[in-house]
Amino acid sequence: MIFDSHCHPQFPQYDNDRGEMLRRARDAGVFMICVGTDLETSKKGIELAQQHDNIWATVGLHPNDNLNEKFNFEEYEKLLKQNKVVAMGEIGLDYYRTTEESAKKFQRERFEQQLDVAVRADVPLVIHSRDAGKGSVGIVHNDLLSILRNNFPKKLGVAHSFTGNLDEARRYLDLGFYLGFNGIITFLPAGRQAHGQYDEVVREVPMERILLETDAPYLTPEPYRGKRNEPVYVMEVAKKVAELKNESLEKVIEQTTQNCKKLFNILT
Repeated sequence: MIFDSHCHPQFPQYDNDRGEMLRRARDAGVFMICVGTDLETSKKGIELAQQHDNIWATVGLHPNDNLNEKFNFEEYEKLLKQNKVVAMGEIGLDYYRTTEESAKKFQRERFEQQLDVAVRADVPLVIHSRDAGKGSVGIVHNDLLSILRNNFPKKLGVAHSFTGNLDEARRYLDLGFYLGFNGIITFLPAGRQAHGQYDEVVREVPMERILLETDAPYLTPEPYRGKRNEPVYVMEVAKKVAELKNESLEKVIEQTTQNCKKLFNILT
């Protein structure tokens, strides 16, 4: 058993071969968290989870999706009550694709609204946080961490696709969060964001706080980069974590699987 803690098998990139892709994952012993990014993909993710015993779902409204759309409290609260839904996400802030100050303000307000729903439902979070790039390092993390401290007393979740530095990593860990690493850590240094410092962060973050993920269909790891990503490639992320931490692959898979099951309260 190995857990892909963040993927999107319900996305249209798999419409032509979803069954085959899911069979490849099952044959490889891959369990997965199917992450929603709006109402439609959240509903489709729940359908997949309820059809497969190796899939669980989350529901949420991605910070970049439908920036003129108010958050629908009632609909998401209903979805969170459905069988096999384990978290609220992916939600958060993204200053990379959203650059106008008014839009950033709207993101922050909508994020706080989604936190209110997560608090009432007593579920963990799947957090999306992406800075604006060079010259703005830390801004999105500062805003996001401040909102979490003030609005989310449960302090339990994962910073998905973590790309911050070691100081930022420690701030999430201090809140009680896990960090999710994906195919980016397998890229050559020139293919990483300059501020990522991935090797150092992966080495320093305790194994007990790491989750493996693919973000499939995106961020395909080496040696498959250039192809569509899929959950079965989570093994390449595990191999890189094992290399960086000088641990056995078996230990990495065992510990990160335990971490995922603990965070999302999955009993298997």
